[in-house]
Amino acid sequence: MSVRAMTNLISYRGGVGQLSFILHRVTGLGILLFLVIHVVDTSTVFFFPSLYAEAIAVYRSVPFMIGEIFLVFSVIYHGVNGARIAIFDLVSVKSWETKSQHNSAIWTLVLAIVLWLPTAFIMGRNVLEKLGN
Repeated sequence: MSVRAMTNLISYRGGVGQLSFILHRVTGLGILLFLVIHVVDTSTVFFFPSLYAEAIAVYRSVPFMIGEIFLVFSVIYHGVNGARIAIFDLVSVKSWETKSQHNSAIWTLVLAIVLWLPTAFIMGRNVLEKLGN
């Protein structure tokens, strides 16, 4: 792969489409990271029960609780955006134009935030309670 191709791959060209692409990739990688950590720590329950107990204590800390709030957003956004992409690719192939892509990307983000806010509120309240203790 040439240097120019690599530069084009990582350079930001602007626009809602690229931001949607980046957010989809970042949320997907975040979900994958969570799943790997979850599988590894769950596997310790049988072989190293004390290590598992320590991991659970770490997960109940404020930074991890905040991370869980963003994990929920990642799952919601990634799912809604994946559905948007599938609809355009499988059902509305002829509608896949710049204007409709732009509008659908914005609506996807708005819908994800609206779906995420109630959960973020409830989980954020738990974080504040933990900070109060």
